[in-house]
Order: sequence, then C-alpha cells, then structure tokens
Amino acid sequence: MAFPRMIRVRQKFHAPKVDDIPAEVERQLAALNLKAKVQSGQTVAITAGSRGIANIAIITKAICDHVKSLDAKPVIIPAMGSHGGGTAKGQREIIEGYGITEEFTGAEIRSSMETVVVDETPQGIPVHFDKEAFNCDHIIVAGRVKPHTGFVGPIESGLHKMMLIGLGKHAGAKIYHRAILDYSFLEIIRAVADCVLQKCGILAGVAIVENAYDETGMIAAVAPEDFYARECEILKTATEWMPTLPFKEIGLLIIDEIGKNISGSGMDTNIIGRKYNDHAATDRDEFKVKRIFVRGLTEATHGNACGLGMAEFTNRRTAESVDRNITQINSITGGHPSAAAIPAYYETDREVIENALPTTGLVEPENAKVVQIPDTLTLGEVLVSEVFLAEVEAREELEVISGPDEMAFDADGNLKPVLAERAH
Repeated sequence: MAFPRMIRVRQKFHAPKVDDIPAEVERQLAALNLKAKVQSGQTVAITAGSRGIANIAIITKAICDHVKSLDAKPVIIPAMGSHGGGTAKGQREIIEGYGITEEFTGAEIRSSMETVVVDETPQGIPVHFDKEAFNCDHIIVAGRVKPHTGFVGPIESGLHKMMLIGLGKHAGAKIYHRAILDYSFLEIIRAVADCVLQKCGILAGVAIVENAYDETGMIAAVAPEDFYARECEILKTATEWMPTLPFKEIGLLIIDEIGKNISGSGMDTNIIGRKYNDHAATDRDEFKVKRIFVRGLTEATHGNACGLGMAEFTNRRTAESVDRNITQINSITGGHPSAAAIPAYYETDREVIENALPTTGLVEPENAKVVQIPDTLTLGEVLVSEVFLAEVEAREELEVISGPDEMAFDADGNLKPVLAERAH
C-alpha cells in the first residue's frame, strides 16, 4: 500500500509564560495575607494530583516554602481519587515520579486512602474527604484549571474538582461519579464543594494554567470565598490558551503516547473531538477525527491506559503494556467503562496503518488526511500528510520545517515518534 508523504510542521500559539515560578507563587500567596489565619506550629496540607502539570514539583515546593515562612508545617497530600491503583503506595509513587519528594520539598508526604465523611449534600450524598488532610489545621488546594474531558459548564477541571474527586479519594470519586449520572456535574460539584469549604479548613487555592506549549502560563492564589467566581474566570483563560490540532477534519490521527499525566482521559477529548461520543465527532465538537491510532503509553502513567478504548487502533506492544487492574479501577470509578477497552491491534505500526487508512473514507491511501502528534498536550511540532501542504502554506500560524518525506519506519516496521526524545 502507498502511504502519504509527511510534512513536519510547527504550530505558533499565543503563549504567555511565567518566568520566575517560585517568585510568582510567593507573590500570589503573600497577597492573601495567610499569616492572619495561620498560627505558629500549625499544619497546612497541600494537595498534589496525578496530572503531569508543568513545573509541578517547583510549584509545590514554593507553596511549602511559603507555609514555612508562616512558621507553620507543610504536609503534602496525594489527591487523585482512584489513581495509582487506588492504593496509598501507588499514589505516593505517582507524585514522587513528578519530583514531589520529601527531600526536594522539605515537607512530609502523608498518603492514605482513608476518608472521613464530613457532611451530606442536599441530594443525600455523603461527602468523603481525605483523613490525613482533614486532620491538618488548614488545607491549600493546588491544581491545574482546564476544560474537563467529559463535562461542560462554568466549572470543569480545577480547584473544585480537586476538592471533590482528588481529596474524596477512591471512596468519594466512586460515589460522586455515580451521582453525576443522576444529577448535573455542576449540581454535584457545587454541593460537595460547599460542604468542603464549610467543614474542612480550606485556607487557599493555587490555580495553575498552562499555555499551548505545556508551560506554566499563570499561577493564581485564590481565597476560599472566591473559589467559584475566580475559577469560572480562570477556566475561560485556560480554554483560550489550549493548543489545537492544525486541521478541523482529519482521517487518521496517530498519537505517539497517551497517559494519565497527559489527560484524565489519556488523550484530551477537547483536542481530539471525542468529548461527547467515544468514537465519533458530534455537532458540538469543533474537531472531527474519523480514526485514532494510539502507538504507546507514557512511562509516567504506570500502565494506566484509561482512554485507550476511545481509539480504533493500536499495536500489540501497547495492548500488552496495559495494567488491566489499574486501568479498570480508574475507568469504572470514573463511570466510563468503555475507556478501558482494547482497540483492534496489529503487530507493527505499518500493519496498523495499512488496516486503518481504508476505513477513513473514499480516498486513496496516499491522499489520506493523516496527522501524527506526540500527545494531546504537545502540539507545537507535528507531522501532517502532503494533502495538507497548500493549506499549511496559506496559514501564517503554520510553518513547514521539513518534507514532504516518506513515513519514517524503523527496521521493525514501527513509526518513529514525532519527537526524537520519545523514542524507546
């Protein structure tokens, strides 16, 4: 079969960037005057989630340093629902893998799956909350704000979700995801957050927004009473700053890696156009991708292949690298069992592409609309098929780096990744 030739393209995004991260964290937190609320010797829990947030270890250490400047004791709490296999050890390993260690931050890590039920929402839902965090005198909720991969509203993924799912641990995440099947996401997230803000000693929030190049674009310290209003505003900014695929309609999207450090759904549904239907774009999706081929899992996802089930194709090495237990726990807890499915797979990437291209429509394979990306966070440099060349040359925000060249396969018949450093 003749494959399309590929062009290496650079995408140019508007990308504000925080240059001095520790100084910005300090400036933001200092503006809240936390000294008026924190007494000498008190403990302050600081959340650390499972997402691969840019500079997260540096940000977490800076928060710890500010807490120490208040003559208080910082305590780091892994806050990630059911991730890490739903175990305390697994969750600690995830944050340590991001560089959030006791040695680097100078703060104790307390990882536990135990929760306390602090209240009940008006809908009759018990509010679970991390026991170690609850036993601290204060809590700083730190997390990235961005569009959620499955829900739409003025609040999506951010500080509220960290209080709801992250600090709810496996027990809370499980019941909240079930409740969302009966009530709206906003109803549940507001009801649980109101209980947490009243009962759990929330001292402040630290909202992080990344730019389109997966760099820290904004850090905002938020007072508890302003969580809802500020997060609504910050979500709008986060949405504007997200990267995008270079074209609205793609026949075959090849993704080098997916993983929990990339997105809660492994690959961001806001990017690939699968937010409302696992295997087809809807009228509400801006991007329309007919077929997806996932080539591998990130090392940091530790075998959690949640989201792989949204792809139509993969290869044997990816299918065999899946930790079924971890993946199924996460997918079932999140109310998305199809995310754990294994797509059609073949021995080599070449075989996958040979079988995938004929399913993209009435087009000769060499003229197919193919795009290859590193992952859904990393879209600054991508490979696109030759059929897009005229459009690339007509758009100022797209720049040809090289090509067109034949698809680059190694001796085993597997594609070379977009970025050389991703080669295994």
